[in-house]
Amino acid sequence: MSAVSRAYAYPIQVVSEDIDFMGHVNNAVYLKWVQAAVIDYWQRVAPPEAVAKHLWVALKHEITYRRPAFLDDGIIAEVIAEGAEGARTFFSTMFKRGEEVVAEVKSSWCCLDAATKRPARLAREVLARFLPA
Repeated sequence: MSAVSRAYAYPIQVVSEDIDFMGHVNNAVYLKWVQAAVIDYWQRVAPPEAVAKHLWVALKHEITYRRPAFLDDGIIAEVIAEGAEGARTFFSTMFKRGEEVVAEVKSSWCCLDAATKRPARLAREVLARFLPA
């Protein structure tokens, strides 16, 4: 199944713990942010019964850093579900400060059955909430 959905906006406030020795957001912090943004997207868009039955694990992240982010910056993570194959779903997350892109992340995630912890395909009606035809 392949399509492009609307972007989901996840607000982030840069805090002191995010800053590294160079005075800007540490590269590793973007991984924490993308995890939080994708999971929040899932929890807000999927039906509650699907959220209760499924977990997500990241398989791969590819990050492109464009500009540094700094303490107290207001960042918006724009998450887009780009497609699904079996139990895998592909997301694009763009971190923006206003209109300025600070980083982009392409990631693939595996959906798991919450009880068995085994890969699980999502029902078509659940995927349709993220990947409209």
